[in-house]
Amino acid sequence: MIQPRDEEPTEVTQWLRQLGAAAPQVSSQLFELLYADLKRVARGHLRREAAGHTLSATGLAHEAWFRMAQQDRTPWQSRSHFLAVASTMMRRILVNHEAARRAAKRDVELVSVTLSGLEALVATPDCDLIAVHDALLAFEAVDARAAKVVELRFFGGLENEEVAEALGISLATVKRDWTVAKAWLQRELADE
Repeated sequence: MIQPRDEEPTEVTQWLRQLGAAAPQVSSQLFELLYADLKRVARGHLRREAAGHTLSATGLAHEAWFRMAQQDRTPWQSRSHFLAVASTMMRRILVNHEAARRAAKRDVELVSVTLSGLEALVATPDCDLIAVHDALLAFEAVDARAAKVVELRFFGGLENEEVAEALGISLATVKRDWTVAKAWLQRELADE
């Protein structure tokens, strides 16, 4: 469970609920309390990125914070709820970043690849980010809760217990959803 060591969860939750209209000092204090957790989630997302990625965990955490702090209509329920939404925001930031990078590469000269040369190609981790994102969107139409479990575990790096708390479901349900989702996504991604 994600809890600050020096603050009661109820106080953090109260601050989260005031975040959109909060005074700058409350926002700053809240950022300090949640910063380590935001960076941990960001590191979880960036683990699957290529080594030369231009976004750092710090940059991703800050970008997500700035976008989320502006949301004054979101009724934050708890620290876990905030981190679950932060994970979603980070995934969107990374997908947009990858789409922009790919768009910039479209003017590059194309190279022919034969079937015999396919084994020599090594896919970098970020090459599949958009495919995983698209597959996850398709899976969301099939099972929205299980898709959220995948997002929080795979992209956000949250543990099963944290996912269960964030989604308000049992640990057994998280494990079951994770197993089903992995099988579905592996099949879906193998077809591409």
